[in-house]
Amino acid sequence: MEYIYAAMILHSAEKDINEENVKSIIEAAGIDADEARVKALIAALEDVDIEEAIETAAVAAAAPVAAAPVAAEAEEEEEEEEEEEEAAEEEAAAGLGALFG
Repeated sequence: MEYIYAAMILHSAEKDINEENVKSIIEAAGIDADEARVKALIAALEDVDIEEAIETAAVAAAAPVAAAPVAAEAEEEEEEEEEEEEAAEEEAAAGLGALFG
């Protein structure tokens, strides 16, 4: 994860995301940089538009949060319907009881 964080820091600072810069950040954090992981990160990010990826992730993360109130409202409506059905069943049972009582 620290390698991705290093890339994000470089992106935020508007610096080139390259092996040297990633390695510098990793080592500044007191971590021994793994050359293979640094190279893999740089290769993986080669064709990635980081700004677009951040926006996409933010929208995806916000969707469940926005859906939560809708889900809660639907759950409340469902509970109300169940209570109404139970009340109707009790009234019907009381009516039957009166016939045979």
